[in-house]
Amino acid sequence: MALCVFNSALKMASSPFGMLHVILICVTLHCNSLAEAKMNPRANIVLILTDDLDVSTGGMIPLVKTKKLIGDAGITFTNTFVASPLCCPSRASILTGKYPHNHHVVNNTLEGNCSSTAWQKTQEPETFPAFLQKHGIYQTFFAGKYLNEYGNKKSGGVEHVPPGWDHWFALERNSKYYNYTLSVNGREQRHGQNYSEDYLTDVLANISIDFLENKSNRRPFFMMVSTPAPHSPWTAAPQYESSFPNVKAPRDPNFNIHGKDKHWLIRQAKTPMTNSSVEFLDNAYRKRWRTLLSVDDLVEKVVRKLEVRGELSNTYIIFTSDNGYHTGQFSLPMDKRQLYEFDIRVPLLVRGPNIKPNQTSPLLIANVDLGPTILDIAGYSVNETQMDGMSFLPIMTSKGNSSTWRSDVLVEYEGEGSNISDPACPLLGPGVSECFPDCVCEDSYNNTYACVRTVAQAANLQYCEFDDNEVFVEVYNLTADPFQLSNIAKSIDQEVLEKMNHRLMMLQSCSGQSCRTPGVYDSQFRFDPRLMFSSLVPHRNKRRQTLK
Repeated sequence: MALCVFNSALKMASSPFGMLHVILICVTLHCNSLAEAKMNPRANIVLILTDDLDVSTGGMIPLVKTKKLIGDAGITFTNTFVASPLCCPSRASILTGKYPHNHHVVNNTLEGNCSSTAWQKTQEPETFPAFLQKHGIYQTFFAGKYLNEYGNKKSGGVEHVPPGWDHWFALERNSKYYNYTLSVNGREQRHGQNYSEDYLTDVLANISIDFLENKSNRRPFFMMVSTPAPHSPWTAAPQYESSFPNVKAPRDPNFNIHGKDKHWLIRQAKTPMTNSSVEFLDNAYRKRWRTLLSVDDLVEKVVRKLEVRGELSNTYIIFTSDNGYHTGQFSLPMDKRQLYEFDIRVPLLVRGPNIKPNQTSPLLIANVDLGPTILDIAGYSVNETQMDGMSFLPIMTSKGNSSTWRSDVLVEYEGEGSNISDPACPLLGPGVSECFPDCVCEDSYNNTYACVRTVAQAANLQYCEFDDNEVFVEVYNLTADPFQLSNIAKSIDQEVLEKMNHRLMMLQSCSGQSCRTPGVYDSQFRFDPRLMFSSLVPHRNKRRQTLK
């Protein structure tokens, strides 16, 4: 309606009073949109999802405007973890509110259920956007990277628009900055390498602003913007190509040291790294930061547009990432996939109605909680779904009891490897993947693990079991050892080990409400050793038999 009136008004501009009519009509339209926004009882919701943004090794430092406009204006959660430290499984957890063992996306391939036809039939109809659309109150918008195999012709190509989205601008396949294809409501739109027209982060910002300007003002909206940054190939916008010339990857205590008491995949890393390897990862670290400056601009544009439209005070804005990242920790060059803090911990900043500014919360959040929280904001209960997570809205608005909040979450990962040996690294044998030229590999079939991550008053603990021939165990006391230098699996009290093993099996078998039961360090936790080896058997990866 607004566009039709505006077009008619342009025709009046040729008359002596035409321009006055245009101004009056525009002012009237703006006032009407403000009035309608104030009449809308339900809050708007914006989710900004970055790709591979760490928080443990300084990833948030370049995002000055984001921290000011979202974090300082609301709440920052300092203990937020992903259900799996890899793009597609993690994004599936965000969308479904489920742990990987319930949504069955295990890696970034079609065979691993990433945007497969099976995913489309069984899980996409149960995502929180599908729930919102089904109830017909919210208008929904998506722009950016969806799932790594989205657009694959074997699963419908870019013509497939998942249920839940009224406005769909999705990237085909994995993150790029130029020379990519978007699905625009199911139609292919190709982009080249002209910065002003094609740089993806800016394109997403412009599409988002267009949506905010032209959407209906009579219905609340949910908007999800999923940026390529700071994922490789780390292509910065031209104006930021020379930023941070002297920045290097942090030389924390776990940088460029041997993981002597860790899983074999970590132990195989060469220590110390060569000078050329260190130089390469320092350069990559700078490039990652440079790409984030455009994300910072995107956040500012969205916030300012909401402010101009009078909608900011009634909008929740959530900023987070799908997984962390490492650059040189334990002499691993760069990637994600590992169980350590730098890969599983992510930023989470939220602002919105009834959230007081400048808050910091140490409470334990998982990315399976994002769906339940967004539904709670929209007026729906997680109990109406099959989600494993829980809403942290009461925590943000100071209406919940933090003393009864959960104390542990589950982290799962299924390793990937090749069935044949890498010709450049024959000594490693088959079963490894993501190998660098110096034959340091970032993944393997038996890099398959599950962890209980505990944050409670009495403990800051991580307990992990590998699905390998050793059933290797890693345990860390994060209070005494924040950089996870010492695996205390062989020295920790045996009773604690048994309880954590029991809790891990419970979580690996949980679904829905049973994923929200008391953890080991909750007062309501009950431990019965007789249940440890009943029907609760962790998933086993049969391919591990070919490995160490």
